[in-house]
Amino acid sequence: MNNPLLETFSTPYKTAPFSKIKNEHFKPAFIKAIEHAKIEIENIVSNKKVPTFENTIEALEFCGQQLDRISSIFFNLNSAETNDEIQKIAQEVSPLLSEFANDITLNQDLFKRINLIHDIIDELNLTTEQETLLKKQYKNFVRNGANLNEENKKELRKIDAELAKLKLTFGENVLAETNAFELHLTKEEQLKGLPESAVEAAKLTAKEKNKDGWVITLDYPSYIPFITYAEDRELRKKLAIAFGAKAFQNNKNDNQQIVLKIANLRHKRANLLGYKTHAHFVLEERMAETPTNVSSFLEDLLLKAQPAAKEEFEKLTNFAKKDGIDQLEKWDGAYYSEKLKKELFDLEEEQLKPYFKLENVIEGVFKISNLLYDLNFEEIDTIDTYHKDVKTYKVIDSSNNFIAVLYADFFPRKGKRNGAWMTSFKNQWIKNNENSRPHISIVCNFTKPTETKPSLLTFNEVTTLFHEFGHALHGMFANTTYPSLSGTNVFWDFVELPSQIFENWCYEKEALNLFAKHYETKEPIPMDLINKIKNSSNFLEGMQTLRQLSFGMLDMKWHAQNPSEIKNVKEFETTAFENTQLYPDVKENCMSTSFSHIFQGGYSSGYYSYKWAEVLDADAFDYFKENGIFNKEIAQKFKENILQKGGTEKPMKLYTNFRGKKPDTNALLKRAGLLK
Repeated sequence: MNNPLLETFSTPYKTAPFSKIKNEHFKPAFIKAIEHAKIEIENIVSNKKVPTFENTIEALEFCGQQLDRISSIFFNLNSAETNDEIQKIAQEVSPLLSEFANDITLNQDLFKRINLIHDIIDELNLTTEQETLLKKQYKNFVRNGANLNEENKKELRKIDAELAKLKLTFGENVLAETNAFELHLTKEEQLKGLPESAVEAAKLTAKEKNKDGWVITLDYPSYIPFITYAEDRELRKKLAIAFGAKAFQNNKNDNQQIVLKIANLRHKRANLLGYKTHAHFVLEERMAETPTNVSSFLEDLLLKAQPAAKEEFEKLTNFAKKDGIDQLEKWDGAYYSEKLKKELFDLEEEQLKPYFKLENVIEGVFKISNLLYDLNFEEIDTIDTYHKDVKTYKVIDSSNNFIAVLYADFFPRKGKRNGAWMTSFKNQWIKNNENSRPHISIVCNFTKPTETKPSLLTFNEVTTLFHEFGHALHGMFANTTYPSLSGTNVFWDFVELPSQIFENWCYEKEALNLFAKHYETKEPIPMDLINKIKNSSNFLEGMQTLRQLSFGMLDMKWHAQNPSEIKNVKEFETTAFENTQLYPDVKENCMSTSFSHIFQGGYSSGYYSYKWAEVLDADAFDYFKENGIFNKEIAQKFKENILQKGGTEKPMKLYTNFRGKKPDTNALLKRAGLLK
């Protein structure tokens, strides 16, 4: 059969031909592309000429591009538009990919060539980017077992294959649990307190499920409004417990044993490679460098945030007592926070939503990108998509140069995992004097339009869109020679800087005036609402910081020690949360079993990086604030030193090139209102 995945894409900008790709094309395409990549590797190894940077390092860098392309298409679909068949294929091909990755890094003859070149690195007169690539490849081989004996290499292959499958199963279980729960309401009084838009959305969900009444699910756009506004405390409790019990119910989707296996296999793998723990292995290639540095960083922030968090929690508790609530529980947090926010700032989410129609916010993101970076976005319908909801844009600069293709996928559906992320269907690189541009995608789960209203975003969803778009700018502006150093291929604790800095514009009057217009009257957002957004931006910041720190600390607890003694996931987690816990524990809930960031995504030993990058983004945005938030000169410096450079240099070097100095931790504490 003809397999579109194995042919050259004759589509606009060589985008993926989704409408031609069938599920049955994937496995044969993977097998064929792996065979082809193996031949490319063999050609490098059997080259009789003396190993050089070009015939070995560069040749290896551009190996397996067809396989990379197929992988990015497939695994992006597995996150955004999956089904049983795709999940089954993922389980079948993951071990093949893991084995192939091992075939490369454990290839002794290939490593010999790389080693020879690495030994004479100082004599080669390489560019900074070439030197980074050589060092990265050499380290990649060493860090993935090139120096192991044969027996240990076999063991490593076994561990990697098992980890690949376990991580997939973990994600499948979380998605299955999210889809399995629904709160079916049949009485109108059960909806008391809910905004009209949430009621309408719940009605629509019920209709889609062929049910009368209203249905609330564990998808964020359904879950968040209910937990925030529903007056029925028992229903809030039921929903919150279901949300926190995902993959922790001793059923077929239970992740407890999987979590223990993943943690132990990671530790075993790290030991095999000569590292004390998985965290020591991971952090060697991060700005933070060591678990000790991460722990000191988190402990230092904890010291500064804890007094504020406890004070805020006490205020919230006393506020809830007026309602006869003696003990504030997890299902009360969002509800009473929203009420207290209204009392303190005369502000509630529902006042803001009419000013944040999704289309207007997208337009705002585009306008701000234009003012800062001279980018223009043109929606086009000639590009194939994997779902009718996905929008596609051609991105050009002010000189009409083609910059990127952008895909945008905004609404929840059954085959799509929760949360929001940026990814790519194709990296950027330069080869044969041609700059091959990237295909970038942002995926979110926002409130859907209803029969009477467009999609109106909460302010939190607005910042989420800006966050993912910041990542997208990093991907779109990529301008490096080598794909593995391009775009977001940077140290993990640096990758959140472009995303987090972009959120800052959401709080600025000059930026809000560009897009925050009432969806019916077209009136711009009133100045007093802008002031309220600004004034409330630090509301319960101590509690928020504590929450983020608790996730980072849990991650480090799992990965910075030997996990072999851990027998009970829940007990272990409870101990890990001891210093950061404000609410009473809920015995039916466990975070680790659905903590996809660290057990399925790439954040293991890296969750601290959100806070780490906040230090960078607060310091960097200070620079903009001092000189004007649309200062072209500073934007240009940010683009040239951060967004275009990818992973071609050490992050701190790139940052100081942009800022003229190292970041100042106080910038974050000042912004968060935690600096007394």
